[in-house]
Amino acid sequence: QVQLVESGGGLVQAGGSLRLSCAASGRTFSSWAMGWFRQAPGKEREFVASISWNGISTIYADSVKGRFTISRDNAKNTVYLQMNNLKPEDTAVYYCAADRERGLPSSSRTRYDYWGQGTQVTVSS
Repeated sequence: QVQLVESGGGLVQAGGSLRLSCAASGRTFSSWAMGWFRQAPGKEREFVASISWNGISTIYADSVKGRFTISRDNAKNTVYLQMNNLKPEDTAVYYCAADRERGLPSSSRTRYDYWGQGTQVTVSS
């Protein structure tokens, strides 16, 4: 059974920073691609960032490129999302997700087979 647990969300002023963490259970975490998605009220869940199994390859949504950084520590079974220069439009519930079949990053929601419960990020103006 795979479990993903996000943490690190909260309330921050515009221009501030937050670091989200996603701790995963599972002996083969190091072979999974991992992704971060977000969902704002009344909107569909959207892709934010994804990272390959070895951390070498990453992709980002255009809206966060240059401000957010995804990384992972396979020794700790954890993936991170460093969010800088936050904007009010970044307000959403942030979810991490695991693609256990493929090791390369993807922006497609359907590629991910396990999801965390989400952590709220609120950016005030």
